Amino acid sequence: MSKGLFLGKFMPPHKGHLFVCEVARHRVDELTVLLCSHDAELIDGHLRAEWMRECLGPRCDLVHMHRDIPQEPKDHPAFWKIWKDTIFEHHPDPLDYVFGSEDYILKLADILNAQPFVVDVNRKNMPVTATEIRDKPHRHWDYIPAPVRSYYQKRVTLLGAESTGKSTLSKILADYFGTKAISEYGRDYDALFKQGADWGEDDFTMIAEGHLAMASAIAPDAGYVVIEDTDLLQTVVWSEALLQQAPRALVDRLANAALPDLYLLLSPDTEWIDDGTRYHSTPEERHWFHNRLKHWLETTGAEWREISGHDWSIREQNAKRAVTDVLSL
Repeated sequence: MSKGLFLGKFMPPHKGHLFVCEVARHRVDELTVLLCSHDAELIDGHLRAEWMRECLGPRCDLVHMHRDIPQEPKDHPAFWKIWKDTIFEHHPDPLDYVFGSEDYILKLADILNAQPFVVDVNRKNMPVTATEIRDKPHRHWDYIPAPVRSYYQKRVTLLGAESTGKSTLSKILADYFGTKAISEYGRDYDALFKQGADWGEDDFTMIAEGHLAMASAIAPDAGYVVIEDTDLLQTVVWSEALLQQAPRALVDRLANAALPDLYLLLSPDTEWIDDGTRYHSTPEERHWFHNRLKHWLETTGAEWREISGHDWSIREQNAKRAVTDVLSL
């Protein structure tokens, strides 16, 4: 029974790494993936090990070795002996092949008394490196496996009073940035269960939890930036508007919530359009709502930009520019 080894830092794992694993699985009967990490690294080694386990499933034996040992031959005169002893400590059985995309596996295979099997050394099949992903993940998004994407994914959330164009603009931004938009859960909840009446604290808890569940389901299939139409912060202001105060539990949840990378606050200087499900039609009500959103943005210390203007094309351009600038796209 043939045995193979694929060693790496996988910082982060990408589809090039998974391609090497697939090639190796077609060449040997048993493949061990040795993930090596140490303390002074950009991404926690245990997190990388979780990612690799999820990516590989039961197809390979993943071994995580966390140890501060020399990383390059120049770091220690006994570099290769240290690595040979360490590898055999974690994989005592003889190896037939050592797989990888770097030329160092030629030497590594030699000291392990195995055959080197170099895969895609020029990155023709999978034109990506871990360094490129760390530097500019949005440019290499297609090569980032699903379990890793949430680590790099950015979230942009649109807030605003009614009839400020949140739903329309969220779809436009999603198309522009090649991603998905998370729609507002509260509108559906209102239409199905409340029809504009008899609001209670539990309703806003249900909306907050429902929106979060929907967002969590959509995000893994989205691009580098996920666009969100409202969130918990907007739900807090809705509870203030309809209950005259925000439930303490909802405010506490907001204080501990993971905030978006950027909020876009849409100003109420747009035409009011009554679609049959809206509540606040007067300029005073709309500005009150807008100011309460500002209050909570400032209270939470969130990153936000105000998007204003009667001209829709200018509003759209300003929103695209804000996302591009803040996220360095």
